[in-house]
Amino acid sequence: MADEQKVNSVVSEDKAKELEEAVEGPSNARSLTGWVGILFTVIAVGGALFHLYILNFHPIEPWIFRSVHIALGAVLGFLLFRGWKTDSNRVHVVDWLLIAATLFVTFYIYQNVSALLFRVGVMPQPMDTIVAVLGLLIILELTRRTSGWTLPILSGVFIAYAFLGPWLPGFLNHGGYSFDRFVTYIYSLDGVFGVTVDVSSKYILLFIVFGAFLQMSGVGRFFIDFSFSLAGGMRGGPAKVSVISSGLMGMMNGTSAGNAVATGSLTIPLMRRVGYKGQFAAATEATASAGGQIMIPIMGAGAFIMAEITGIRYSEIIIAAAIPAFLYFLSVYFMVDFQAIKNGMKGLSRKELPPLKGILKQSYLFIPVVLLIASLLMGYSIIRSGTVSILACLIVSWIHPTTRMGLKKVLGALELGMKNVIQLLAVCACAGIIVGVIALTGVGLRFSSMLLGIADANKLLALLFAMGISIILGMGMPTTAAYAVAAAVVAPGLIQIGIEPLHAHMFVFYYAVMSAITPPVALAAYAAAGVAGTDPFKTGVDAFKLGLAAFIVPFMFIYSPAIMMEGEIMSIALATITASVGVYLLAAAVQGWFAGKAALTVVRLLLIVAAVCLIHSSWVYDFVALGIVAIAFILQRTVNKQTPLDPKASTV
Repeated sequence: MADEQKVNSVVSEDKAKELEEAVEGPSNARSLTGWVGILFTVIAVGGALFHLYILNFHPIEPWIFRSVHIALGAVLGFLLFRGWKTDSNRVHVVDWLLIAATLFVTFYIYQNVSALLFRVGVMPQPMDTIVAVLGLLIILELTRRTSGWTLPILSGVFIAYAFLGPWLPGFLNHGGYSFDRFVTYIYSLDGVFGVTVDVSSKYILLFIVFGAFLQMSGVGRFFIDFSFSLAGGMRGGPAKVSVISSGLMGMMNGTSAGNAVATGSLTIPLMRRVGYKGQFAAATEATASAGGQIMIPIMGAGAFIMAEITGIRYSEIIIAAAIPAFLYFLSVYFMVDFQAIKNGMKGLSRKELPPLKGILKQSYLFIPVVLLIASLLMGYSIIRSGTVSILACLIVSWIHPTTRMGLKKVLGALELGMKNVIQLLAVCACAGIIVGVIALTGVGLRFSSMLLGIADANKLLALLFAMGISIILGMGMPTTAAYAVAAAVVAPGLIQIGIEPLHAHMFVFYYAVMSAITPPVALAAYAAAGVAGTDPFKTGVDAFKLGLAAFIVPFMFIYSPAIMMEGEIMSIALATITASVGVYLLAAAVQGWFAGKAALTVVRLLLIVAAVCLIHSSWVYDFVALGIVAIAFILQRTVNKQTPLDPKASTV
């Protein structure tokens, strides 16, 4: 049976290793060997076990715990990631100096934490200022190495704003701050060690380790095989596999770009094989990978920050996010399906796919994820649920020899978890700088007042403005940082104009996710383009088009709260159906296919208008949309009555 499973799996052993390597970090990662490699493994495994122990058995002072959390990530980061372009795997003296500085800063906080809690940002001592400056430089450098220049530069702009405020006009003006008070305030529980790092140290690390256990036990490979068995034989099958597998893998990956590389290395070549152009294949993978960040129950990392900021239970958030996530992937599915119809594509042959019977026999591998959802819905804490799911993953792996996790794999999973958390830890700490500046200067409240002024004229206009700001703030940043910044700047304004806190935060979170596929800086699209060897900007434009139908989903749950599981069952069902029809119509308009090729521009415009009408959960708007669709259908059939549908496209 073991041999049969190996033969039937779409993901070979070599490909599985590639998938694991693809999500381990940026291309500037060193290949650590010898005593340095052993040191890295010891620190990583020890760090993961330290977090699990503290979270479950022995809580300590939050500032100390968060500073150790950052220290572990920084030490591992400076060992693993090169600071400049070089082929050398040797850890440079600069890296060792940065590691020494990290340990010094952490020890200083540990030794003086009681006094620091009262004097930072108010009456700091000279050494407090020196330590804060060192700490900020360490975080900015770690973020630059793991995520590029975008977030450090944006943090630099906000830091400059804190000092330039007295000379700026309008709502940007503020009184200014002294250097020592500013840096010690930002490098405290009000900035770097605030909500974002709190979430990173407790929840993000826990679920990244859970994801690593899923990976090492073969569940990640099972997700892809399951997707191929389910959708590989449909028209344009590999594209639909990409949509499903990227959602399943992305929810535990924590980064859109990493997910695009991991699953794209398998799905993009197969998409090209059945007829999709490389650019479209890469765009499909990028769009699906971005959606993985809103896939329940893990939802990347942003959902944990949302729970912490809003005080809303995580279980309530994943329930509310279920239908919007479904609508996102449904819209992408329609997009790739219409493309397959237009090109007369077929799927993969059944003999090339894993047999469904064999996949069903392995369905026990879903148990850890099911257990996680059940634990959260039953009211258990996030930490308890995550820890139990990790243990369940280990136990489930022992059911079959091909997935069994021995000591080596367990240690490997702990190391992989810490390795994968470095980037997210860095961006959370760096985002803390921005959030701290926003809180200190009060610019977020001023922005809220401006948004309230716009809403007095038109609520829809205020929402469009909030959407644009959320996307712009998120460009070039991982989802976690993008949401943290948008939550500090945009969400309070939406709440002030009368939108429920959960709706407001879900709105900006959704568009923080969409920023990964929005040109000119579309990280997920750029990553997928690298795999496909296509033009990054053009791939980003295609990804934006593919995700265009999903852009209306947040407006749907603002105007139809039933989409977020609020209200009676019948109203929820009706809102879901009308929303599904809305994303179908918008996808049809974008792709130009509606009961045949949409040759008339007016037909596509009518479909867009009908889709917009379905944003409102109202019988009146639903009937108006139905009438518009009927007119569009009659026009379409009149134009295409001499052009019957392609028989190749008759099978979904």
